[in-house]
Amino acid sequence: MPFEPVHTEKLSTAVVRQIEQLILRGILRPGDRLPAERELAERMGVSRPSLRDAIADLQTRGLLDSRPGSGVFVAEVLGSAFSDALITLFSQHEEAVFDYLAFRRDMEGLAAERAARLASDTDLAVISAIYTKMEAAHSRRASAEEAELDAGFHMAIIEASHNVIMLHMMRSMYDLLKQGVFYNRTMMFRNRTTRSALLEQHRAICDALLARDPVAARRAVNTHLDFVEVALAEQLKAEKHEAIARQRLDHEMQR
Repeated sequence: MPFEPVHTEKLSTAVVRQIEQLILRGILRPGDRLPAERELAERMGVSRPSLRDAIADLQTRGLLDSRPGSGVFVAEVLGSAFSDALITLFSQHEEAVFDYLAFRRDMEGLAAERAARLASDTDLAVISAIYTKMEAAHSRRASAEEAELDAGFHMAIIEASHNVIMLHMMRSMYDLLKQGVFYNRTMMFRNRTTRSALLEQHRAICDALLARDPVAARRAVNTHLDFVEVALAEQLKAEKHEAIARQRLDHEMQR
């Protein structure tokens, strides 16, 4: 018969399992600080020795990092999908930028489809709230804030797709985006008309998700990233033309 003895789970094991799930689901993120020992033990309803055992286990496995005098943090290694050498290589070659956009188009299109079908009402409320903040930042012409919210908007869609593998993979990709490795949004989209078009594209994505329309959601994501690709190509071409023009000017001034 397929029955096994029932064993009572150790409290420390239950603590480990809960923290693992929070990390896996992206709720606890790399660099997040855990509450102080006394507070966390009270919130989880366990003794401090049981909590210490759990924290020690998670530290041994590289999921948590203890910093003397500062506390216990989610390990940064969780967000490092690429080596420093590869990140540098990405930043030095234009083809990596366009491959990155193609990868995003495929993955985010799928994520938008999944989010339209699987997202909870709360997931969609998060996406809608971020979009509302994007509108406010746009009206203030707060480009840096708008860029940060842009990345947050797309990550919220990934989170709403409820696929933990996609979540951690794309979070690593967005870390590179925010570092300016692939492109710098605030420099690339300085034209107000372009910024307005981007906002409208995000509105279309948001509307499709709120309508729970998977086909429209994927189409809106593709339209947005197609626009980004064309705008980026034009910006890179303009920069090359400017560099050539400066060479001509320097040569003319020296004659």
